[in-house]
Amino acid sequence: MTPARRTSGLSRRHFALALPSTLLASGCASHQGTGQPGDPIVLTLLSHYASGVLKEALQGPVDEWNASHDRVKVQTKAVEFTDLLTTFMVRQAAGQGADILHPYCLWNGQLVQAGVLRPAPWEHAEEITRGYSEAAVDAASVDGQVYGYPTEVQTYALYYNKRLLREAGIDGPPRTWRELEETAYRTARRDRYGNTLVQGFGLSTVDDSTTVGQTLALLNAAGGRFVSKDGRSTAIDSPAGRAVFDLEHRLVVRGASAPGVNVYKAFRSGQVAMVVSAGWWTGSLKTLMGKDYRDVGVAPLPLPEADGKRATLSTGFMLGVNAASKHPRAAWEFLRWLNTEKVNVKSAKEGGKATRMSSLQVSVGSLTGRADDMRRLLGAHSDANLRPFLDALAYSVPEPNVPGAQQAKSLLRKNIEALWTGQQSVDQALRTTRRQVDREVSRSW
Repeated sequence: MTPARRTSGLSRRHFALALPSTLLASGCASHQGTGQPGDPIVLTLLSHYASGVLKEALQGPVDEWNASHDRVKVQTKAVEFTDLLTTFMVRQAAGQGADILHPYCLWNGQLVQAGVLRPAPWEHAEEITRGYSEAAVDAASVDGQVYGYPTEVQTYALYYNKRLLREAGIDGPPRTWRELEETAYRTARRDRYGNTLVQGFGLSTVDDSTTVGQTLALLNAAGGRFVSKDGRSTAIDSPAGRAVFDLEHRLVVRGASAPGVNVYKAFRSGQVAMVVSAGWWTGSLKTLMGKDYRDVGVAPLPLPEADGKRATLSTGFMLGVNAASKHPRAAWEFLRWLNTEKVNVKSAKEGGKATRMSSLQVSVGSLTGRADDMRRLLGAHSDANLRPFLDALAYSVPEPNVPGAQQAKSLLRKNIEALWTGQQSVDQALRTTRRQVDREVSRSW
């Protein structure tokens, strides 16, 4: 589900990209059936829910809408996540953009700048601002203007293996960075040849979730930020940014972390004591680990100091309307129905209601930015490991979504990996990141 696993570092020269003709032909903009009088409007919705439970989960409410609405019908189209941004841009340039788009919020600044997204009408913007967490609203906004309804929202916390901590004589998860380091060194194990048997703290170059995602989560916890408030420069080369890079560098140099290891496989095999990741992973671990899942715990992100202000990272998606749609009013009405209308929830206590989108996300192991819905849907008997992610909705910080955000994130990942693998020092990694990201975000305006 999460973008952190899937971001692709796509080129910012989006209009110059070329895709196979089948990609362009697979879905066109809004149309009216055969064009005969009285035909329903058919809206297209383009997302990355292309297969499996995601596709089925979205199709359920779409079928419900189509069965109960004669004037407006909705047709879903999907591509794999790695093709989604490119598909948005290429179809738009070809005049074939879908009416309703489901972008990763990191791309919103780029999509707004390119004229792809339509601002939400004031009445919808008010509903969104009132109904969702502040981080979810900020992620769905550009320059203070709301552009869509938040859907999937992922927050970051600390996963830990209770058994490995217990065997090292540690009673519970760390609350500060000093405790995190001590726990990492005490739980790390290597064989006599120096091969890693257990990572104390999981750093991994396998994808954004454990490279950029956890680094930004720690940066937020330290009170820092990746991009400045005006979006025109990076703020990574700061005391908070240096503290994060120093922490990760020490963990690697002292043998508590092995970035070459696939942390997703290693953690579920009992070969990682702690790792920072997003809430989507909980359901996956529960399925894959079986009885060993009892060893998994989740705690809020440790802070540099015990009395610090809690913060972490959130990522997410939203549903918005294409600026080129011929039927924006109908598209917004469908989104209101999907994202704000409350319906009875079978799993909740009698009289419990939640939105269709919240029910959809929980059905596939995810969260939305509607904390009231989440508490109602998860209930008192849900997996305790989901609670820290739900609590984090109140204090998480969204990824910056300035026009050059995707490329800036790719550059940050490249420099973090260079730090972890010894190709750059902390000073070099900070300087290089600042120079490269400043150039990228400043020219994106």
